[in-house]
Amino acid sequence: MLSSMSQTVAIIAKAKSPLLPKTLAEVAPCFLELGWTMTADESLAGPWKDAGLDPLKLRIDSGLGQAPELCLVLGGDGTLLSAARRVGMRGAKLLGINLGSLGFLTSHPAQEARQAVEAYLAGELEEDRRLMLHAELWRDGAKLMEAEILNDAVLAKGALARIMDMHLSVGAEEAALIKADGLIVATPTGSTAYSLSAGGPILHPALEALVITPICPHSITLRPLVVDAAMRVAITVGDAEDAHLTFDGQIGRPVQKGDRVELSRSAHTTTLMRSSALPYFQLLQQKLHWADR
Repeated sequence: MLSSMSQTVAIIAKAKSPLLPKTLAEVAPCFLELGWTMTADESLAGPWKDAGLDPLKLRIDSGLGQAPELCLVLGGDGTLLSAARRVGMRGAKLLGINLGSLGFLTSHPAQEARQAVEAYLAGELEEDRRLMLHAELWRDGAKLMEAEILNDAVLAKGALARIMDMHLSVGAEEAALIKADGLIVATPTGSTAYSLSAGGPILHPALEALVITPICPHSITLRPLVVDAAMRVAITVGDAEDAHLTFDGQIGRPVQKGDRVELSRSAHTTTLMRSSALPYFQLLQQKLHWADR
């Protein structure tokens, strides 16, 4: 059993999920009875009340203050990606309960939420540490945006725009002039997301690697490329019309000719708490129907 002294659990949730109040009612008492402090932003005040929980037992903290010991993620994979950037990269362990549709990262189903929390408190869950990327967008020598990301960085054209030209560098080498609808640079965690849909390989999360996946390339010989995570990846935008850069599918901005995206391995990682009863390949088979006949 984990110690309960001065422990804090943050809740990051899909506030509009109809499953949220019921799930809160099941899992919150597990922590409150042990004297844990529970914190969340103001969007959780309503669902907390709907769950029949004492409002005085939830500390509202929009910034989620100092990194908690645990972050309880109640939602889908998008909710977990947000939690990774907000508290995961600061050292909080993420326990994902799936209130969404896929739940590849939030792998514990809602109907087993209490069992998952009890397993965590009993020290029965395994730590699954995931590599993150540090991403920067530069224009005319000025840094416009930066972020730590768990899944991927995507450069892509708009729906009706022309094909993009992108200059790709990997490490110290100029790797290619790419003509495509876009380019994805994904971590092993992100290899099962957009990169997979674009024809990229699945990278086992234990790998220290990145996958660079073109989106609808002009040349059929331009295939996805797996590189060492220690290599810096840089993409300079050539001819581009209505093009955008997005991080984890959640943060983004338009880009223009001459902009440069620089991607390197982050100094931060995200730790997911997982049940040993659902190993990685079983998760692939269950969630993505991998190797189904």
